[in-house]
Amino acid sequence: MTARFGTFTLMVASGLSLLLGGCGGGNNTTPPSNPTTPSVTVTPSAASFTIADSISSTVKVSGSGAVPTGTVTLTSGTYSSSATKLSAGSATIQIAAGALAVGSDTLSVSYAPDSASSSSYNSASGSADISVTKITPSVTVTPAATSVAPDQDLNVTVAVAGPSGQAVPTGSVVLSSGSYKSAAAAISSGSATIGIPANTLAAGSVTVTAAFTPDSAGGAIYAGASGTSPSISVVVISTITVNQGISGPKISDKLLGMNLADWYDPTDPAIVPAFQAAGIKAMRWPGGSWSDDYHWKTNSMCYSSTTGAPLQPGGWAHPNGIYLNIINDLQIAGGLDVALTANYGTDSTCTKGGDPQEAADWITYAEAHGGIVSHITVGNEIYGTWETDLHSKPNDAATYAAAAANGFYPDIKAVDKNVLVGVVVNPGNVPDWDTTVLANAKYDFVEYHFYPQAPGNEDDTYLTQEAAQELTKQVELLKGELKTAGNPDTPIYVGEIGSVYTQPGKQSWSITQSLYAGQALGEMMNEGVSRLTWWIGFGDCDEDKTGKALGNMSASLYGWQTFGAYNVFSDGPTDGPCGVNSGPDGTMSPTARAFQLFSNVAVDGESVLPATVAGDNTNVRAYAATHSGGTAIVLFNLNRTAQQPVKITLSGQSTSSGVTMITYSKAIYDKSKNNVWDPPATTDLGSQSLPLSLSLAPWSMNVVVIK
Repeated sequence: MTARFGTFTLMVASGLSLLLGGCGGGNNTTPPSNPTTPSVTVTPSAASFTIADSISSTVKVSGSGAVPTGTVTLTSGTYSSSATKLSAGSATIQIAAGALAVGSDTLSVSYAPDSASSSSYNSASGSADISVTKITPSVTVTPAATSVAPDQDLNVTVAVAGPSGQAVPTGSVVLSSGSYKSAAAAISSGSATIGIPANTLAAGSVTVTAAFTPDSAGGAIYAGASGTSPSISVVVISTITVNQGISGPKISDKLLGMNLADWYDPTDPAIVPAFQAAGIKAMRWPGGSWSDDYHWKTNSMCYSSTTGAPLQPGGWAHPNGIYLNIINDLQIAGGLDVALTANYGTDSTCTKGGDPQEAADWITYAEAHGGIVSHITVGNEIYGTWETDLHSKPNDAATYAAAAANGFYPDIKAVDKNVLVGVVVNPGNVPDWDTTVLANAKYDFVEYHFYPQAPGNEDDTYLTQEAAQELTKQVELLKGELKTAGNPDTPIYVGEIGSVYTQPGKQSWSITQSLYAGQALGEMMNEGVSRLTWWIGFGDCDEDKTGKALGNMSASLYGWQTFGAYNVFSDGPTDGPCGVNSGPDGTMSPTARAFQLFSNVAVDGESVLPATVAGDNTNVRAYAATHSGGTAIVLFNLNRTAQQPVKITLSGQSTSSGVTMITYSKAIYDKSKNNVWDPPATTDLGSQSLPLSLSLAPWSMNVVVIK
């Protein structure tokens, strides 16, 4: 018998048994297992965020059995995410920017298993710590100028900016530099401009720092921040003092000279106008080492038909280089004072040393045809083995001195005693040259050549700041040698001068050589040098036989040209690589411009005036002279990037009825990049009180004429 009563079953057979079933009925044949607690790993995408960042956090739930399923919820402070369903045991939760409090935050994640996992897994939790910071805004500091004089005010603009989409920062900024600190200035629309008073910043290269402090509104999301300006050059005002009460050496305008050579057509119609525009007053002929192979009567050279073969007559010289053309087309047409170089190296047969009579006949011919020769030098650089010399003892000081004393000097003087005869010198030559020559030769002047740099080793800083002063040292050595020889008052002629002794590169047509040339003229004026001829006016492009430009084109040298040339006036667009970007025939290079500016100062009969510089002696140089009852001053700014403020004081003058300033600068030269060769800029400053304050442009030569 079987009977059911609710959840009880009675079964009666041969005996009686009573079974108690589980509540709810049914047959439970397998008892349930015990669920486990899974691990919950919380991994934020970074350990630190700003309040402006959204935060991504990966949650992984893992257990010992099947992959957990269900949802996870992330909370932190007042923030709570929505429940996110797990996929393959993980989920990624994005927390919006600004949802968490600034400071240290704990990301707490709770896991809730779904029905599929509830029999296997309990609920669980995990956490990770992160840092939420305020936004650090960018602070940009922009001075109105990056070069100022100490006595100039300077406005500085500070811009404070947050990330895109965030509120514009509010608060204030304070500027500081050295001992200077400004008052706090409120920023408006993200910026503020603060004026730094004159005489506040220290001289030299300085920076200005801006410190931003947020106000209560801005402080909710922004932290304090700072920024620093670019370097600001606070330039020392250099004082130029000219002593009008002391007269130095008398000035010769023959400082303004150029070499020309017999490989270039002297009848080129561009030469004379170009020379006159640049103020050129003197010339030297027939051209360097050619002089010791050149024979004026035949207008030809001694030459070798093949390498190593004996010299023979009849070598090429320019067909128009006959001396009558020199007289008519250059000397007379250009009003040029002529210095010749007599051939010491070879005679007309090209088998022996030079013939003094050939030199004497040259003077005779010149004077018979309307020419005047003021100077003639015995040979070129005979002290060097590179110079042709067919004497029995070539390049020998004693042989040279004897030839000058017993041949060239008396033979030339027999024709015209007023023609000055000179000898070549080279202080420091090895073996010694000057001691023997100065003690034993006869001479009215000495001729010296100066090239301060070797090819491939050119350096703009050396050329602009030291090379001209090295020339002065050499001239002082030469003066000492002359004094020792008993001829202390002998005139010195700088017959050749350039920047590099062979293979000129792009420096030769750059503003840098111009600054050197201008200083060299000033130094030689102060030294009382009677004559100077630059190497060379026209006709000396540095190229190989294929027409490829030679010389140093290093990026370390400043310049826009892609050629090197000794000539400082353009030979025109047909001049191979030197005809590219050098203007038409006769165009002045920056070096020619230096001569042009100096022609306002090197005026015959005027006198040198002492000029001193107090302040920036590295970048500011000054030379001065009397000028038609007034004063002319040559000022150089050797700083490539910064203006130089100067104050000019004249010892005996407090006012001027008229001041004129002529400037050739880097900015003018830079136009040559586009083949624009502008002249110096002239400014009429009118009447002025003295001292006179001026600002010199970067890398510039300036002539200031004060009436």
